Amino acid sequence: MAHPLQLGFQDAASPIMEELLHFHDHALMAVFLISALVLYIISTLMTTKLSNTNTIDAQEIEMVWTIMPAIILIVIALPSLRILYLMDEINNPDITIKTIGHQWYWSYEYSDFVDLNFDSYMTSTKDLLPGQFRLLEVDNRMTTPIGMATRMLISAEDVLHSWAVPTLGVKTDAIPGRLNQASFLISRPGVYYGQCSEICGANHSFMPIVIESLPIKEFLNWTTASVNS
Repeated sequence: MAHPLQLGFQDAASPIMEELLHFHDHALMAVFLISALVLYIISTLMTTKLSNTNTIDAQEIEMVWTIMPAIILIVIALPSLRILYLMDEINNPDITIKTIGHQWYWSYEYSDFVDLNFDSYMTSTKDLLPGQFRLLEVDNRMTTPIGMATRMLISAEDVLHSWAVPTLGVKTDAIPGRLNQASFLISRPGVYYGQCSEICGANHSFMPIVIESLPIKEFLNWTTASVNS
C-alpha cells in the first residue's frame, strides 16, 4: 500500500516484484554513476583553463567512450531480458481466475470451482468502514491462497482496461475479444490494492482492484462460503 511522500516502490509481495525491485536498483546505480561522471567532466571543462592537444584528437579516448556505453547497455539489458521471460513464464498453475473489465467494475470467475463468480464494485465513501481506503475498497474482494501459482485470464467486455496490482508486479491489458494471461505467486498474507491503468471512460478512476491473500485452509473455507451464498 502506497503512503504519502513515498519515493520508492511499494513493498514486494511476490517473487517477480522482488526481481523488479532489484533490477530497478541495479539500473539506477548505473544511471547514477554515469550522471556523476558526466557532471564531473562538464564541471572540470568549465572551471579549468588548461588545455592539451591530446584531448582534442585522441583515438584511445574515442574508443573508450564508444565501447564503455555498449558494455553498460549489455549489463543493463541482460537482467532485463531475464525478468521479462520470467514474467511471461506460466508453468502448471495451481489456480486459474478469469477477470473481465466492464465500465466500470471488474467481474471474477474461479475456473477451478463450480459457480464461483462475482462482480467487484468500488465501495462508495458513505459505506466505508473504519480503516478502509477511499476509492480503493470494493464490495467483493478477489481472494487467493498464499504460496500457490495463480494464473489470471484477463479480458474486457466493452473498452480497453488494464488489470494492474503494483505490489505483485502485474499489469496486463484487458482487450475486448482477446484473452491475455498473467501469473503471480503471493508470498505473504495481506490485502493488496490496484486500479485500472488504462483510461476507459468517465469513471476510469473508480474501478479499483483488491486482492486478499489467505492461508490455504481459510481460502477453502472462503470458497465454500461463497458458493453456498
